[in-house]
Amino acid sequence: MKLEDSQLKELLLNQNYVTKEDIELAESYAKEHRTSLIDYLTGQGLITKDLLGQAIAEAFNVPYADLNSNAANREQVMRIPEEIATKYRLVLFEEKEGQVTVTTDNPQQPELTEVFPQLFPNVQVILAYSVSEDIDAAFIFYRKALETRFAQIVAESKRVAPELIFEIIEDAIAYRASDVHFEPQDKDLVIRFRIDGVLHEAGRFPKKFYENILNRIKVQAHLRIDEHFSAQDGSMRFEGRTKTVDLRISIVPTLGGEKIAIRILAHYVRGFSLADIGLSGDDQSQIEENAKKPFGMILVTGPTGSGKTTTLYALLRLLNRPEINITTIEDPVEYRVGGVNQIQVNLQTNLTFAKGLRSIVRQDPDIILVGEIRDEETAEIAVNAALTGHLLLSTFHANDAASAIPRLLDMRAEPFLLASTLNVIIAQRLVRKICEQCKYSVSISPTEIAAYGPIVSSFFSGKNVTLYKSKGCDACNGTGFSGRTGVFEIIVVSPEMQNLVLKGPSAQQVWQLAQSQGAQSLFENGVDKVKRGVTTLEELLRVVAPPSLVS
Repeated sequence: MKLEDSQLKELLLNQNYVTKEDIELAESYAKEHRTSLIDYLTGQGLITKDLLGQAIAEAFNVPYADLNSNAANREQVMRIPEEIATKYRLVLFEEKEGQVTVTTDNPQQPELTEVFPQLFPNVQVILAYSVSEDIDAAFIFYRKALETRFAQIVAESKRVAPELIFEIIEDAIAYRASDVHFEPQDKDLVIRFRIDGVLHEAGRFPKKFYENILNRIKVQAHLRIDEHFSAQDGSMRFEGRTKTVDLRISIVPTLGGEKIAIRILAHYVRGFSLADIGLSGDDQSQIEENAKKPFGMILVTGPTGSGKTTTLYALLRLLNRPEINITTIEDPVEYRVGGVNQIQVNLQTNLTFAKGLRSIVRQDPDIILVGEIRDEETAEIAVNAALTGHLLLSTFHANDAASAIPRLLDMRAEPFLLASTLNVIIAQRLVRKICEQCKYSVSISPTEIAAYGPIVSSFFSGKNVTLYKSKGCDACNGTGFSGRTGVFEIIVVSPEMQNLVLKGPSAQQVWQLAQSQGAQSLFENGVDKVKRGVTTLEELLRVVAPPSLVS
């Protein structure tokens, strides 16, 4: 059950979860940015999702069932028939001799007293509360294989294309996929989902249905249906059973036919804080300190798909206040943020990053976000904007943080201007997190570590170390991983670094100085997460090369 802001406010104050000052700030922010009280409180780290769940459970006078830390498995979920579970939002949380605990996000439904004796005769039923998104996550076990639903739709429906598209996107959202690929082959159309950075085949169906699907997506994305030999890009909004999401569409011609790639712009990214993306306390403090400076540049580097945009939005969330004017130029605008002026690059009207940035500087901004520094002109304007009293945030393609400085100098950024404006450079990658439901520890000997090579073993003590692996379970769909987190390399531009920039240094010289001042490499930061059981050593090596192997 969704409580109104006024009810939540009273609830949190009465139970001392937040202070009156926190609520006043949250109300001011919510009014200014047309968002909810909870968005502000959770975004600022004043209350966690679990604490909020406990508070609401107390208000309903029922226990709190944490389905986030104790995810229900397939057997538990399937104990309640799908029709009843989805109607009353019910999940079996725990079962003991003579007693079961059933959880819902709406404990005040009067019909529940009649439903429980039918579901669990002759046992005591305890009703608990869980947050809605955790209930939705548990319902994934009711989903039948895509092929099964494809066959049913083809057999029963006259409107095959709309229903197939709906089921595919619904599945992708349920599995928290970032991308959906429609890949035409000789006889079949293969559907693949990118989940936690890795592609998985989700299903396939006869290619004869693809033309209608392709045309429907083109129409909804405002693309030309008579164009088959050029790449086309568009966007559309998908309204699902429980969620509405924005989709970015890319269509390219291939030998097998036109291929569709859909990027799902997940709404939850808007709520990420710096802690949520995987930054340690010290790294977070360094970035926050530099983000509070009145001018300068903060650059986030890494390849496509490394989470750079998410990091920038986490910074925007930290900085976004009613008295601050924030303007962005992006290609595309992926997430709409209340209170932020967002400009979309449009090559057809000649609105490029450089031209948009020139206009933004005349719009009296305090903070500017440039989606990407791609060329010399944009780099020049960005550096000058950062020098003249603006805080500028941007992304930049570089393999690591140290490479960003010589690359910017190669783009003809003046060394003395760059030295004066750069505040901090963040390089990042994304690694998959070990599933908490099937995680287990293993003792690894020095001999086993040595098998990974001398560079990797140098990061360990030379004694037996405890690392973590996973078996694969229903909760993680057998992959052993659930979700992703960042590994980071952060260079704070100190006075010594400024002097070095003036000399036009190589990436190696930049890194040697940064390391002497305490900077961790991407791999070193990842090893810390391996030792803490966040990810596996194999996963880290899949994403980040050990230091001497980095070009």
